[in-house]
Amino acid sequence: MAELNLERDTALRIALAARILPDIDIAQLIDVLDETLGRPLSIEKLSRITVTDLKTGLGSLDGEEDAEDIGIGLDPMKNAVRILWGESEGEDDLPIPEAYIDGDIPDSIRVAIASNSTDNLDGHFGSCLRFLIYQVSSEEYQLIDIRSAAAAELSDDRNAFRASLINDCQIVYIVSVGGPAAAKIIRAGVYPIKKIDGGSAEDALKELQPVMVNSPPPWLAKILGISEKKRLKNYQGNEFMEE
Repeated sequence: MAELNLERDTALRIALAARILPDIDIAQLIDVLDETLGRPLSIEKLSRITVTDLKTGLGSLDGEEDAEDIGIGLDPMKNAVRILWGESEGEDDLPIPEAYIDGDIPDSIRVAIASNSTDNLDGHFGSCLRFLIYQVSSEEYQLIDIRSAAAAELSDDRNAFRASLINDCQIVYIVSVGGPAAAKIIRAGVYPIKKIDGGSAEDALKELQPVMVNSPPPWLAKILGISEKKRLKNYQGNEFMEE
């Protein structure tokens, strides 16, 4: 997209809209928008797109009368138009982070949650809309940041970009992640944990807290600062045994 000289906000809206349209990539959506709105594309022009415009343009990609004929439902097109207009889905429902200064929660670690909606763990690493960032100790947890992953759509290496967003965290929870992406997460110093069934962020953190105290596996014991001798000597099976 660099050769089109799109403004960053314009490019982000197009990238996010393309992501929710089945089997439509960014280049195809740009072609439709160019044909409908004319170059150069801008925020002002995107605000004039209609669902009918989008249906007609997407349908023309395969020579059909409208996009519904090629398997794109009306709801995805409506949502795409809202995104192109600058309306963000679900943003009003997001939790509000609290200010945090290092040391406010003693003996804590930082945990990222891949999320697509409110405060849920429901995101694939490579496509989640955002990361919820929590500071977590065995006694408490606090939401300290919400980091949008939208700009990853404009990166040459989306997975590396996403890993860089959370490289101050020790753990990331995701519903799923591919092998190459997992390697990039680990290289960023973050331990990925797959929770295939997802659930609320709160439930994931509450499951983690007692493990931090009672039975941390070696990788978590290391993060918590437990000595290597104690980690290797006392860890048996899935339990950490205190001396």
